[in-house]
Amino acid sequence: MSSEKKPYNPSDVGCSNGNYFGMPFTPEESELVLVSVPWGVTASYGGGQSYGPDAIIGASVQLDFYDPVSPNQWQRGIATAPIDYSIQDSDALLRHDAERVIKYLEEGGTIFDQSMVSTRRSRVNMGSAELNCKVKEQTAAWLDKGKMVGLVGGDHSTPLGYIEALAERHESFGVLHIDAHADLRKWYEGFRYSHASIMYNVMESVAAVTKLVQVGIRDYCDEEVEYAASLGGRVVQFDDYLLAAERFEGTTWAEQCRRIVAELPEKVYVSFDIDGLAADLCPGTGTPVAGGLTFHQAVYLLDEVTKSGRKIIGFDLVEVAPSDKESEWDANVGARMLFKLCGLTLKSN
Repeated sequence: MSSEKKPYNPSDVGCSNGNYFGMPFTPEESELVLVSVPWGVTASYGGGQSYGPDAIIGASVQLDFYDPVSPNQWQRGIATAPIDYSIQDSDALLRHDAERVIKYLEEGGTIFDQSMVSTRRSRVNMGSAELNCKVKEQTAAWLDKGKMVGLVGGDHSTPLGYIEALAERHESFGVLHIDAHADLRKWYEGFRYSHASIMYNVMESVAAVTKLVQVGIRDYCDEEVEYAASLGGRVVQFDDYLLAAERFEGTTWAEQCRRIVAELPEKVYVSFDIDGLAADLCPGTGTPVAGGLTFHQAVYLLDEVTKSGRKIIGFDLVEVAPSDKESEWDANVGARMLFKLCGLTLKSN
């Protein structure tokens, strides 16, 4: 057998080489690097998010690369950064603590009780803070090498460190947040870095984020609405039902997308929680909610961002969890959305 390396053919059978999409690129030769964060400690309903990156990698080798939305952008290089599996090890240890806290609260306890629960909560908060530092260091290293970065979670708490790293390199930018939830709860369940608190933490600690535009939200509380209103227009919310009601009455999705995009500044970070999509596209995600965007609606919105001349400076795709041992549907959809996010990010730069 010849030892000569076989030329890469994107139309050939996908290669299970441990990289997203089976691509042959190294980070050094690529313009975009994907950083995986296998973490799901504070999941408050379903679990499994820490297995999301590996599941997406496994499903992604089945993709074909022709994409009329961002043709041939993948050729600029989409690489997979080495995955730090010590994150998943820490997740496994701290998840047990978090589950005990959540069970205690669901049975009527409070976060103010001084008990073993308080100790467990403190351990989770310390571990989550350490994760944020690690994510910030990993993403900052690639940004400093001139790479675009996409983060693949993991639960929605995972991108905070990355957003902080971007804030040290961009004076101001907006966040386009596609999600079923507003994620504006303060320290949900006593966890400072809860998946349900990611956007609260961003708004409180990342001053460079001048606008948060939330699309598809449909399961959120009065406290979150009041908090958003208190920020003087810094948060704009597009409720999923109200968007649907407008469409029932004749407004097109194209018109709505133009209105959404108009709220965004020139530089945009995309935070994409897979449960922003209709639940039949992500049945295994941690907190699926009826309603939601179709796959094509989400891609159309993202493409409108690029068509407007705005630049996507980074993105995350989070909350993908394997449906079950027999099905790769969640990972399949997640892989395809990830490919679109990669292509459109490259296209906008």
